Amino acid sequence: QVQLVDSGGGSVQAGGSLRLSCAASGGTFSSYTMGWFRQAPGKEREFVAVIRPSRSTYYADSVKGRFTISRDNAKDTVYLQMNSLKPEDTAVYYCSAASSMTYQDLFDQGRYAYWGQGTQVTVSS
Repeated sequence: QVQLVDSGGGSVQAGGSLRLSCAASGGTFSSYTMGWFRQAPGKEREFVAVIRPSRSTYYADSVKGRFTISRDNAKDTVYLQMNSLKPEDTAVYYCSAASSMTYQDLFDQGRYAYWGQGTQVTVSS
């Protein structure tokens, strides 16, 4: 059973930066695909970014060029560096983990077996 603990959220002004972390335990971290999703008030949870065991990465169009996902297999941790933050980035951010993902699975939250508790990011204008 994999456990994920999200951290690093907070309140920043537009244009600022935050780095989210997600520490994993209970599984072989290096073999998992790790994703970040977010849910804004009144909206459905949406895909943000994903990193595969091969370290290939994919991003939602809305964050491409501003967010960077990375992983440290020695620390069993995945990061989401968020720069040039906008008010529309305000949401609860969740990390997730899954194994044996096809390309099509990467963007489907239903394919992720494990989830963190979420961390709040608030961006003010």
